[in-house]
Amino acid sequence: MTRFQFSISATDGAARTGTIQMARGKIRTPAFMPVGTAATVKAVKPADVRAAGADIILGNTYHLMLRPGAERVAKLGGLHRFMGWERPILTDSGGYQVMSLSDLTKVTEEGVSFKSHLDGTRHMLSPERSIAVQRLLGSDIVMQFDQLVPTTASREDQQAAMERSIRWARRSREEFDRGGDHASRAALFGIQQGALDESLRQQSAEALIGIGFDGYAVGGLAVGEGQEAMLGCLDFAPDQLPADKPRYLMGVGKPDDLVEAVQRGIDMFDCVLPTRSGRTGQAFTADGPLNLRNARFAEDQEPLEPGCPCPTCTSWSRAYVHHLVRSGEILGAMLMTEHNLWFYQRVMQELRDAIEAYRLEAHATAFLIRYRARSGG
Repeated sequence: MTRFQFSISATDGAARTGTIQMARGKIRTPAFMPVGTAATVKAVKPADVRAAGADIILGNTYHLMLRPGAERVAKLGGLHRFMGWERPILTDSGGYQVMSLSDLTKVTEEGVSFKSHLDGTRHMLSPERSIAVQRLLGSDIVMQFDQLVPTTASREDQQAAMERSIRWARRSREEFDRGGDHASRAALFGIQQGALDESLRQQSAEALIGIGFDGYAVGGLAVGEGQEAMLGCLDFAPDQLPADKPRYLMGVGKPDDLVEAVQRGIDMFDCVLPTRSGRTGQAFTADGPLNLRNARFAEDQEPLEPGCPCPTCTSWSRAYVHHLVRSGEILGAMLMTEHNLWFYQRVMQELRDAIEAYRLEAHATAFLIRYRARSGG
């Protein structure tokens, strides 16, 4: 049984393409992971997520811990059986959601005490509890517990959070290693912090490398700092991490973000954007996003994206999807989400192909010019 093996088959500039081999299957990189927050990729069946080209999905520790409960999921056979997805699952640590969704959050060295956004009950999420929840879920790629602060926070606060995240990384590593059978088949990723500060991120990276992880995430971005600032950070942050380990940019992003980040050496991504946009009437295309609520689509008989091979585009028109979206029909969200997932996976496949063919710069330039040429509204 292969626990975790990352191999790079080609590089082009800073970009890499390769595979992560795990017991539940192969993950082609660069990879985009659809987000299945509450044990489902919203509005799409697992088989359709796979048909779109996804090799791995993301589950959320915070949400699953609160409902239906990690212990219940374990009792029912683990997250894979529970949701009907037998390929790899990465679970985030819950740290971001604790900070963004919870009231009366209190951070101490032990962990984060918070009030549930569901029913107001109080909980403690520590490095040990986060890893234990991910173990109960049966996660294939487990994330360390970390502390996130906004990029607008003072440098003092950013440094304190980065240093605490290092201490929590050690505790996460120790708890993961106590996991017995789960630790023998799962992987553990560390999370680099330090906001937009190059020296703080270097300190974070060196400490994490000293602890030792199967992969490394660039955390603390896509939290309102803007694309230019994020890309500026990615000009140095990935190079601070080991070249022979996967690099995961958490919570990103728009299609042009993915292309820019792959050029800077990122291997893995996740984001709610393709599914959330599908539920709100936005379709992604190579010519930019389309707002299907717009009246100009009411009699448009073209598919969402001409030439797209997804089931939505090969079966229905913009006019029909526009009607569904404007009518609030559930099928509208389903068809839009399916198309967006196919589009994102197609973007990743084209990036992998371009790296293999040593033509990434030309491909990326053409993609970005076309995608950004018009808003598509």
